[in-house]
Amino acid sequence: RELKKRFGKHVVYEGLDLDVHRGEVLGVVGGSGQGKSVLLRCVMGLESFEAGTIELFGKNTATLDAASRAAVNARCGVLFQDGALFGALTVLQNIQVPMREHLDLSERTMDELAMLKVAMVGLPENSARKKPSELSGGMRKRAGLARALALDPEIVFLDEPTAGLDPIGAAAFDQLIARLQRTLGLTVYMVTHDLDSIFAICNRVAVLADKRIVR
Repeated sequence: RELKKRFGKHVVYEGLDLDVHRGEVLGVVGGSGQGKSVLLRCVMGLESFEAGTIELFGKNTATLDAASRAAVNARCGVLFQDGALFGALTVLQNIQVPMREHLDLSERTMDELAMLKVAMVGLPENSARKKPSELSGGMRKRAGLARALALDPEIVFLDEPTAGLDPIGAAAFDQLIARLQRTLGLTVYMVTHDLDSIFAICNRVAVLADKRIVR
């Protein structure tokens, strides 16, 4: 509500309001430089903002202590552009990063859970032991999505999930998101410029322009 964000003298948002409804796939669209990814980072707590409030699961994120913020974060998953995987870790180890941060599990249990996530996103079993540099762009995105699902989140934030994919790969990734959303009951917040994705899987679209959501 009434979000204001600026970089120096450049105001990115002023008086921005946005609602995300449980169980929907929301597409956030807008022209280049309108701040779509910055807004996602503000919601995730990765960017500060000058004024307004952001609530996740009914909690004002600005007033949460570290433990409460960690509990909220554990209910969220995020896929950054190109997966944003740790290059020195295998796919399996990347998926386990949120588990190590938020859960107290044995190595065997984490291995089993991570392999389950690998299967869920349609990656071959042998990809789990590979480094991100050994994967194609589409496979890296799927690995990033597997990590986003590591803690069985209620809401998943996707930043340009089909960027850089060919039309066939992008359509397959859209269908993967749609299937996971239905089977897991996810809420999906998706920053995108891909019109095919919008028409294929979004229930609602929020348009970012003139420093606010205009529809």
